[in-house]
Amino acid sequence: MYPKKELAQIVISACSQFNIATVVISPGSRNAPLTVGFSNHPEIETLSVVDERCAAFFALGIAQQTQKPVAIVCTSGSALLNYYPAIAEAFYSNIPLVVISADRPKHLIDIGDGQTIRQENVFENHILFSANLIENEKYKTRNSQLIGEALQIAVSQKGPVHINVPFDEPLYETVSELSHFNFPHISLSSLDNSHIDYGNLSKIWNAAEKKIILVGVNYPNEALHKLMDAYADDASVLILIETTSNLHQHKAIDSIDQLIFSLNEEQFEDLKPEVLITFGGMIVSKKVKQFLRKQQPKHHWNIDEKKAVNTFFCLSEFIQIKPLDFFLKFNETIIKRESKYQQKWLQFRDEKRLKHAAYLLETRHSDFKVFEQIIDSIPSNSQLQISNSSIIRYAQLFSIDKTNNVFCNRGTSGIDGSTSTAIGAAFATRNQTVFITGDLSFFYDSNALWNANISNNFRIILINNSGGGIFKIIPGPGTTNAAKYFETPHNLTAEHLCKMYNFDYLKADSTTTVTKELEGFYEKSEKPKILEIFTPSEENDLILKEYFKYIQ
Repeated sequence: MYPKKELAQIVISACSQFNIATVVISPGSRNAPLTVGFSNHPEIETLSVVDERCAAFFALGIAQQTQKPVAIVCTSGSALLNYYPAIAEAFYSNIPLVVISADRPKHLIDIGDGQTIRQENVFENHILFSANLIENEKYKTRNSQLIGEALQIAVSQKGPVHINVPFDEPLYETVSELSHFNFPHISLSSLDNSHIDYGNLSKIWNAAEKKIILVGVNYPNEALHKLMDAYADDASVLILIETTSNLHQHKAIDSIDQLIFSLNEEQFEDLKPEVLITFGGMIVSKKVKQFLRKQQPKHHWNIDEKKAVNTFFCLSEFIQIKPLDFFLKFNETIIKRESKYQQKWLQFRDEKRLKHAAYLLETRHSDFKVFEQIIDSIPSNSQLQISNSSIIRYAQLFSIDKTNNVFCNRGTSGIDGSTSTAIGAAFATRNQTVFITGDLSFFYDSNALWNANISNNFRIILINNSGGGIFKIIPGPGTTNAAKYFETPHNLTAEHLCKMYNFDYLKADSTTTVTKELEGFYEKSEKPKILEIFTPSEENDLILKEYFKYIQ
């Protein structure tokens, strides 16, 4: 059974020909032709998620793991606008997402017809391409060209595209076969790497005695990982890696804030590099951003295949190329340099690590102590999904098992779709998936649990400190008389949500009970599980501040 509407058939055929293997559909009537067609296509997996915001983040999680485009389909009107947070995340995180919205034809727009808004180009500030189709036989070639271009851009440029599909009634007429359509392959410009002057770059690099490589959000890449070894063995190079970098190197600084939080001006000046190389996505650490904005290197090279990111306001060279391709060539031109730079700061790192361990040995139950227990408990070869706000910042203070991959929605750094993304990521991988989240992020996205595609080995660890704990950590909110509007204190728990959505529910509220409940938490089960850990709201920020004083 396929839709009789030719425009719907063109969209479905294009998705099939361009290897869109997964489509997440939210219910509606205007998108009925697409729903009928996609759900009956033998080569396309269709999944149903009611809440459009959750559906978009769920699809984002799948695309995050597969590195392939996933399509989302919705009805007309405000349904489409609920996709926006995930589209923005996909835009800034370079994740291919194909947004397909049903619409009413133009003669029904702005005349008082129901469930109708101005949908064309609605995402123009955060979309790679918008294909505004027209339901008319004479526009068949144009429609095919636009759809083909949109899908090729999503694949080649790794980001969101929007295909707006207007349908007039009737919507439910069907035929038994899907027609065949041809889609021209658009000539998309490829990266021209001939302009990269490796000779000059290596001359600058080889002359410098103090160099930093800073890595942000990065998809796991074994080949890139091996290329970094050459820099770890160079005494003049310091590698700073964030939790989300998915790089592991025993000579790297993997807890950046732990190292630099208490440095004085003289130490910052000593740490200041002559050359800074950055690659990967957004940087979490505010401290390292403040450091490099104040102690600016003479040379900052940002390596990215899409766009330059001048995070530290001192970008001297944008090298438009895949980081893997750059280092494959650049590594042939570099030489190791004698320097005390790396040794000094690795020794400083090791001293901080000893103090870190000593403090945790004595500290009481809190967000910080709980994080140590969680990180130590996660099985090898797991996928670790982390929500934003204070949770990702706590994660930055701990070393992660090198067999585990770490993901977080750092494109826009919002709390709104972390749970849905984690569920999508878990759906797309066979590995054990563990999602660590705070209470505001969890309850904000609680509709994420309204999803029939959650695997039984999915695990959520919910750290519930009864409000937005980060607003007690960062300077500013505590100096006002409006704290409740920042922290939004509450007495909510996940227990009844677990009953509603058929999750096993466990809870803990002390170091002893956390240890007890984590035992066996990851074992096979007939249901997904949530472990809710209650921590003392009035003590968490004090314990973290004590920690930074202790490790000075």
